[in-house]
Amino acid sequence: MTIRHKNYIPDDIEVIGANANNLKNINVDIPLNSFVAITGVSGSGKSSLAMDTIYAEGARKYLNALSTYTRRRITQMGRSDVKNIKNLPSTIALRQRPTVPGVRSTVGTMTESLNILRLMFSRLASVKCPNGHRLDPTLKISEVMDLPTSDEAMGMMTCPVCGVKFMAFSAEDFAFNSDGACPTCQGTGFLKEIEIDKIIPDKTLTIDEGAIRSWNLPGRTLQKEIIRELGVRTNIPFKDLTAEEKEIVVNGKEQKKEILVPTKTGRSFRLNALYENAVMAVKNSLKSTKNENTLARLERFYSEKICPACHGSRFNPKLFSNELVGKNIAQVSQFTISELHDFCQKIMAWLPEDMKSLGKNLTNELLDLLSPIVDLGLNYLSISRAGNTLSTGELQRIQLARTIRNQMTGVLYVLDEPSVGLHAANVAGLIKILRELVQLGNSLIVVDHDTSIIAAADYVIEIGPDSGEDGGRVITQGTVDEIKQNKDSVIQPYLVGKADIIKHQQIKPFQKGSISVEIGDRYNIHDLTAKFSKESLNIVSGMSGSGKTTLIFDSLLPAMRDQIANEPLPKFVKAVDSAGIKNIVTVDSVPIGKNVRSTVGTYTKILDHLRKIFAQTDVAKAKKFTPTYFSYNNKQGACPNCGGTGVITLDIQYLPDMVQTCPVCHGNRYKKEILDITWHGKNIAEILDMSVKEAAEFFQDEPRIKNTLDVLISIGLSYLKLGESTPTLSGGEAQRLKLVTYMKRSQKDQLFIFDEPSVGLHPKDVGVLLDVFNKLLKKHATIIVIEHDLDIISNADYINDLGPEGGINGGKIIATGTPKEVANNSNSITGQYLKKHLQLFNRN
Repeated sequence: MTIRHKNYIPDDIEVIGANANNLKNINVDIPLNSFVAITGVSGSGKSSLAMDTIYAEGARKYLNALSTYTRRRITQMGRSDVKNIKNLPSTIALRQRPTVPGVRSTVGTMTESLNILRLMFSRLASVKCPNGHRLDPTLKISEVMDLPTSDEAMGMMTCPVCGVKFMAFSAEDFAFNSDGACPTCQGTGFLKEIEIDKIIPDKTLTIDEGAIRSWNLPGRTLQKEIIRELGVRTNIPFKDLTAEEKEIVVNGKEQKKEILVPTKTGRSFRLNALYENAVMAVKNSLKSTKNENTLARLERFYSEKICPACHGSRFNPKLFSNELVGKNIAQVSQFTISELHDFCQKIMAWLPEDMKSLGKNLTNELLDLLSPIVDLGLNYLSISRAGNTLSTGELQRIQLARTIRNQMTGVLYVLDEPSVGLHAANVAGLIKILRELVQLGNSLIVVDHDTSIIAAADYVIEIGPDSGEDGGRVITQGTVDEIKQNKDSVIQPYLVGKADIIKHQQIKPFQKGSISVEIGDRYNIHDLTAKFSKESLNIVSGMSGSGKTTLIFDSLLPAMRDQIANEPLPKFVKAVDSAGIKNIVTVDSVPIGKNVRSTVGTYTKILDHLRKIFAQTDVAKAKKFTPTYFSYNNKQGACPNCGGTGVITLDIQYLPDMVQTCPVCHGNRYKKEILDITWHGKNIAEILDMSVKEAAEFFQDEPRIKNTLDVLISIGLSYLKLGESTPTLSGGEAQRLKLVTYMKRSQKDQLFIFDEPSVGLHPKDVGVLLDVFNKLLKKHATIIVIEHDLDIISNADYINDLGPEGGINGGKIIATGTPKEVANNSNSITGQYLKKHLQLFNRN
């Protein structure tokens, strides 16, 4: 027995008997006050250890220290599946993919810098009275703002020139999500308008030929007949109609008109039908439909334009009378974080002597808040930049900056893939911040695959050796040097440059043709033309915020889809050449399905085939059980106690909701009478509990199921269970699963666009992903990948590297060509890191 001194300070977090998900009752000591990296292949159990065990238990223990009243108002985590965790500090976690902000979020609201700016504009600004007299900044404003709410004089100022009394603007008045919203756009900064050119894109067509696109919407098929009754000719090109006829089509008033409607039998009947003009057909459809496909069709008729009242600033224009150093809040919101930094110095020089103390407090608060954002390389972002236009890397760095700026000590930070969306150059800045966290007296656990981050760690824990049931064990642990010497390590070959990272037999670009897009002006891209090689592996690289998403998802993708559908191109796209591409598939790593009802079996349609097989058994026929009875999503087959989810949730008031296996079906999801029916000795629940590999052997004689299972095996998902819930899959697993239906057929004239497919992937899994790319390319697919991962970039046939940096310093194509050509281009920051990477693996 170890006797501990009363002043004993523990060195490690002791995890004893962790069993979350696929963890195999592991025991592991994790050094405190250190930078610890946890790595392992996709599905090995590293997030189960870091997030589902250590973070979950740390958060639970912290919340248990709060009052019952407080706990009832916080979403709590359940108890982890672990016997014990000793020496666990208070824990904070940063998730792998931050939630995409809503339309009302900006860099200012997300970083909370706008909160301080609002205070500055209400307390420090020069204000103007209703008669136009400008008042110098004065402490009087702060004094009247601090009067009690019940006092009638609160916020009331008197103009020293004309004597008029007026209400000064408070900090709340400057909130565009509240009282300060522009009344024209309600604080969004833009207006959505229906575009007639999108409703009638081809004016050479007649109405009978479908010139009015909005009349092709559901429920609008009779509009052609009605408009004939209104005297408009439907058999001549729209452009040749009279001005009066065009006015009836576009803006004609709603009215009932009796028409003859033919039937399939050749007879007709009279109908008193409502006329909806081309514009109202869109507006009324938008009011009445909730169908996602119809809503997507309706969006095509709209365009966004900057609000003419606030000029996109989101603020009520009346607020522009308050000024700091001659600038109103809309103008200051346009500043980048770097420019805002400089502006603070100007404010201090501008303020009168008696306000400098107040000014210093507010400016220092703002500068302290901005400091970690600058350290993380986001100084190019403007305060007004919409949150939903930020890249994943930018979102995660803002999240990280918000977490660390408080400079707490004695905290355990658990970060899940902080390198997501980060360029190799940004990773260096991230490592600097991570080290600062530890220097402040904190402990740090980072789940990551990036070899730069692993190499920078003080200690490495590797979970594996493989995925699913073949993972869940600690296979190596130690310092980076110890891992580099350990032959049992899966990450070791990638740390020392011994792995074979080239999986794709590169081909000469543009032999099969080229796709091109010419962009005029969109975000930080101005007058840019990009080319992509057909039937090749194309990579779009560049620093976070350099314009990759703008180029591909905002410009190329919608322009190609419009061209394929014979629709007008987006206004900012000057030209596009689709090179004969007929279909576009976008693949991201967003989880599949929203709840436990979505499984590998349902997503791949294997369960549909299974249900038909079971419905054909003699027992099922005798009981008249159709395929519907073998679905746990229908009441005929679902366990009545859990409704087919396999679990029940217990509300135990101030404790976290408890999720437990259903005591009736024992997690099998089905009614007992359904489970009594077997096929080849197994019931449907037992089959759903099989791994893909086991099922492939079981269904040797069922080609429709076997073919799908073989595809799953070929893309590295043999370890998944058929009944595994898809929302719990990692980003890499979700992406590959989405490709299953496309792997079975020719992909000629089909374009696949991948958005950072390396998310959540170990370098070994990246090799599997590259094998998947090869299979698609052999079927004549064209692939475009937005990527930072140097292994994937090294396998490209053609690269478009954007930069040179992010935001206003990006938006240009810096380098193009093969990996070696980009690596040797001195202008490319990506090239500098790519060159070192190729040299490490002897590929230069």
